[in-house]
Amino acid sequence: MFFYTKNIKVVGKKNIPKKGAILFTVNHPNGLLDPLLVTTNATRDTHYLVRAAVFKKPLVKKFLATLNLMPIYRIRDGVKELSKNTEVFNDCFNILKNEDALMIFPEGSHDKRRTVRNLSKGFTRILFGAFDKYPELKITVIPVGITYQNIGHFPCKVAIHFGKPILANEYYNPEELNKSINSIKQKVSNQLKELSVHILADENYDSVLKELNTKNVDFTEVKAVNKVIKSGEFKTKKAIVNFVKPLYYLIVLNSLFPWVIWKILSRKIDETEFVDTFRATLGITLFPIFYVIQALILYQFYNIETASIYFIATLIIQLIYTKLSTTPA
Repeated sequence: MFFYTKNIKVVGKKNIPKKGAILFTVNHPNGLLDPLLVTTNATRDTHYLVRAAVFKKPLVKKFLATLNLMPIYRIRDGVKELSKNTEVFNDCFNILKNEDALMIFPEGSHDKRRTVRNLSKGFTRILFGAFDKYPELKITVIPVGITYQNIGHFPCKVAIHFGKPILANEYYNPEELNKSINSIKQKVSNQLKELSVHILADENYDSVLKELNTKNVDFTEVKAVNKVIKSGEFKTKKAIVNFVKPLYYLIVLNSLFPWVIWKILSRKIDETEFVDTFRATLGITLFPIFYVIQALILYQFYNIETASIYFIATLIIQLIYTKLSTTPA
């Protein structure tokens, strides 16, 4: 994530309790990058609920399990599959009983649009089910807003805002279950709309977004951007000039084989929300392996010093481009 991102702005980390059961409720604009970025900038080891479709292959399922990932089944996966959630939810109850942290994306799916969508009641089922099973358990809900400057663009610039702790116990009344569900959903939703850039999903959405993009706003300045959206006062920003763009072509020449593979694979990605996921995956696997191979070739023809200088220079050039390249809206 350090090499993939231009900058990661983290706000509110002090809101995360050091002990006790936690449920992180995160908005979901950008595929697998969302849980990776949140967990690597949180202070607690976390278990995750992700859509079951990625668990279809047995080997993949075993691998993902080692990363604390668990499948959650939705109606689109088939009515028969929903029964498997009972076991998954029981695992979640035990995770919370052990006072560990659990992460869920209550919007139910990923969507790059800059709006907080309606929350599903799945996370409330986990909370209230845990209370039913373990009445003395206390669970803190931490809403987390994640905002990208430009999804699918490299390098990635992102802001992560950890919200104010919500003691879920205060919202649970088994005698008025629907009211309890709606109450905590509204509480989490309201915070997410402040913790991430939120444009109301109405007939004006496209025009507001276009205006923000035209003005080159810094979307990672979440509070300021939300204020602008509410006021309608869009201020013009300076045009963006990428002074380190020449380094990009140098990097491509040095990474021609994995770069070509990426270009071929990228054409098969149907959803923009998965572009960063696949590119980041290649960035931590295929590209470094290729650089090591080229360094070994230099070692065979020259010496260890030449190979080492090449490898270190490659990393430095990549880092300079990542950290200094401009990120358009």
